[in-house]
Amino acid sequence: MGNTQKIKVMVIDDEFPARKLLSDYISKVPNLELCKQCSDALEASAYLQSNPIDLLFTDIQMPELSGLDFVKSMVNKPMVVFTTAYSEYALESYDLEAVYYLLKPISFASFMKAVNKATELFNLKHTSENTAKTSQPESKDFLMVKADYKLYKINFDDLIYIEGQSEYVTFHMVDKKVTAYYSLKKLEEELPSNRFLRIHKSYIVAQKRIEAIEGNMVVIGKEKLSIGKNYKDMLMQALCKNEDETQQ
Repeated sequence: MGNTQKIKVMVIDDEFPARKLLSDYISKVPNLELCKQCSDALEASAYLQSNPIDLLFTDIQMPELSGLDFVKSMVNKPMVVFTTAYSEYALESYDLEAVYYLLKPISFASFMKAVNKATELFNLKHTSENTAKTSQPESKDFLMVKADYKLYKINFDDLIYIEGQSEYVTFHMVDKKVTAYYSLKKLEEELPSNRFLRIHKSYIVAQKRIEAIEGNMVVIGKEKLSIGKNYKDMLMQALCKNEDETQQ
């Protein structure tokens, strides 16, 4: 069975008739959801900053920024279908791992070939993600970290806070400190969010170790750690949530 989740689509073309044609085609396909039409890549870029999509139909020749250059500039690329009146761009589009290349004027039959290929890739991706989620082992309560030519077992229960220092981090624990080549961003993803909180660009703290909030500082034993202005709201929400759960 196919994936029932709709594919979020964006269309970019500086010509209104071309946008209208693709929009009409998209409306005929039940598993597609047109999220945005844009007349140029700059408008599209602004939208994508806060609205991720799955599939992009983009013209190649456009003012300011071509479709090819726009796709090259993207960090998180969706599936891409290039549309153009010029066949000489085909090779470069496939170098960018485009799903399909549609030559104008675009027929509904050729459009559906592109959609079917994109749907197949979309379903394959989501099936793989779901399989990975269901096959994951039970969550661990420790990390294995390489430092000083040793492999350390960092038990979550022993962690007080983690301090980021450029490309390294220091794990402050009850009985020792371990400095290792690691990133706070990666740790933020790996550590259980119900037990650890990012409070600053340089600190992740164990929630159970927090004794007080003093102005813009977290008090942990004799330590006072700064709270970043971008993290304070999340910190207070997490602490209030824990208090509510404790009282229930």
